[in-house]
Amino acid sequence: MTTFAELPLSSALQQKLAAAEFTIPTPIQAQTIPHVLAGKDVIATAQTGTGKTLAFLIPLIEMLQQQPSRQVHALVLLPTRELAMQVNAEYEKLRSRNLPKSALVIGGLSEKPQIAAVRAGSSLVIATPGRLQDFITRHLIDLRQVKVLVLDEADRMLDMGFLPALRRILSILPQGKQTLCFSATMEQSVAGLVRDCTHDPIRVAAGSVLKPVESVELHAYEVRPAEKLDVLRQLLYAEKGLTLIFTRTKRGAERLTRELVQDGFSAAMIHGGRSQSQRNGALSGFQGGRFKVLVATDVASRGLHMDDVAHVINYDLPGLAEDFIHRVGRTGRAGCLGRASTLAAGVEVMGLRQIERTLQLRIKRKQVDASYAPLPKRFVKNTLATRTLTALEGEVFA
Repeated sequence: MTTFAELPLSSALQQKLAAAEFTIPTPIQAQTIPHVLAGKDVIATAQTGTGKTLAFLIPLIEMLQQQPSRQVHALVLLPTRELAMQVNAEYEKLRSRNLPKSALVIGGLSEKPQIAAVRAGSSLVIATPGRLQDFITRHLIDLRQVKVLVLDEADRMLDMGFLPALRRILSILPQGKQTLCFSATMEQSVAGLVRDCTHDPIRVAAGSVLKPVESVELHAYEVRPAEKLDVLRQLLYAEKGLTLIFTRTKRGAERLTRELVQDGFSAAMIHGGRSQSQRNGALSGFQGGRFKVLVATDVASRGLHMDDVAHVINYDLPGLAEDFIHRVGRTGRAGCLGRASTLAAGVEVMGLRQIERTLQLRIKRKQVDASYAPLPKRFVKNTLATRTLTALEGEVFA
């Protein structure tokens, strides 16, 4: 398959794909979609940013169009509410008018509209395991007619402690369902879960999941701890596009965001301690260009689709080589070029070298003369020029 037009899809779906300018499938889509359309169980591993969402959404939509129903026929499980909302947005982009909206069943938001959506008769449920298990316990949802189950970012769901909830959900689904499992890695814990819920699956692997995509240029800066913030400033002053910065802790994200706002950068943050409305505001502001910098913990390294991120910066080194892959995968997506920089200070230098050994790569070392960093601007001098720092902090840190 070299184009989506070659797939045996309905004219309505083909028109939606064309309108969304989805023409040439990515490798994971080309290898996966024909098997899914044929009704096969599929286990797929691929690097982040390779188009896994469309790999399951396209055949799901085709199935739902052919078998319209007010019962739940398709269930998509994901680790985070942001990822669930993004899958829902992609579904809305491709669904025709004869298909109902999906029912989002996720934590962090009011459950009333979610219950209403389920009761309205949606044939597709997009959910996080915790909230869905709660709905099951309270008899708010009937999953006995599910024909297709999708486990997206299965390894991440296990990392987040969702195994008991997943086991509970799987125990009530029909035995004859089709199961699609997408995962960045296939460690033993994931393999056991997948083995229990699939039957004679097709195994698909698109590229190495332990290597950054080739479209990302990797750089590293070995600096003294006192130089770290100044080197970051230099990188940000030189970058014209959107920059995503990763820290290891919530407190670190808050502290760094405050420093950057004080320096005059239009910055926001996202981490697990923020409310859903705060997280949505930061993400939409970043994607819309209102914020040029987004500071995040690893809650943003997996699954979140962000367009046009020019530069990813590891301000703090990730704890695992796998997390390094997911972080840098936020740039260089869909064939675009991207840049990822890592700042290593003190003991982090040893950690960086360990990541290189694990991933079997050599990251190019570069230098920035931090002594020439511009003086911090204590007020924002762009589109927010009329606001004082106090007002901006109130907006970012509310």
